[in-house]
Amino acid sequence: MVDVAILVSVGRHPASGRARRAPSDARALELAFGLPPGRREALHAGDPANPALRDYLGMGLERLTVLAMAEGRDPADALAARLRGLSLGIILTGNRAEGGEDSGALPYVVAQALGLAIVPDVVAIALDTDGRTAEVVQALARGQRRALRVELPFVATVHPAAPAARPSAFGPARRGRIEVVPVDAPPDAFLTACAARPWRARPKRLSVGAAGGGTGGALDRLRAATEVKAGQGRVLVGPSPDEAARAIWDYLQEQGMQPR
Repeated sequence: MVDVAILVSVGRHPASGRARRAPSDARALELAFGLPPGRREALHAGDPANPALRDYLGMGLERLTVLAMAEGRDPADALAARLRGLSLGIILTGNRAEGGEDSGALPYVVAQALGLAIVPDVVAIALDTDGRTAEVVQALARGQRRALRVELPFVATVHPAAPAARPSAFGPARRGRIEVVPVDAPPDAFLTACAARPWRARPKRLSVGAAGGGTGGALDRLRAATEVKAGQGRVLVGPSPDEAARAIWDYLQEQGMQPR
């Protein structure tokens, strides 16, 4: 038996902005369910009253532990302290959150604090029979995969190409328990120095030349559309019917207007 911890966060829908379960964290929880039976510890650092947390309980969790802290706090130290006392074999996280800094650095900070190896972009995990190592499949660029053998314990971030998470069921979501653990966390210095505002698409710059000259100007485009190049065509004086028909046929072919 291997004990597994899953770090989950509250996501944000890209269109509506409403809170939801983070897709990559839900995939990490799905990977945890696919491992052999053992203890499953789901941890979240933030507001325990957020309704999106129950979406994780609806996947089959009986309990979700929330390290309660105010918005804008740095959760790395609190999470590392909590994980240090659990004697875990595998710690799973998503590869990137959907709120806050969204830097994807939290798993690396936690792994460094715990002194553990970290395997990024995991899509599958299979425990070996000895219970001390695991076969890990890592996603690479252009759809490639790489198999690794990793000694336990370790931290793994889950790639978006991992198996999709199961739907959240209403009944288990209501029956699951949220255990609140108040913690002290320092302010996030980076977020404190930042100003948040809604994202908006910026207009694209058009590469045009100077007015009246240069490539791309209005005058150049008009000249290209109306200019007749010298040296094209030929003048026939008193041609025979066959010569005139041949000249007309050649012109139609040059212009791509021959009948079909």
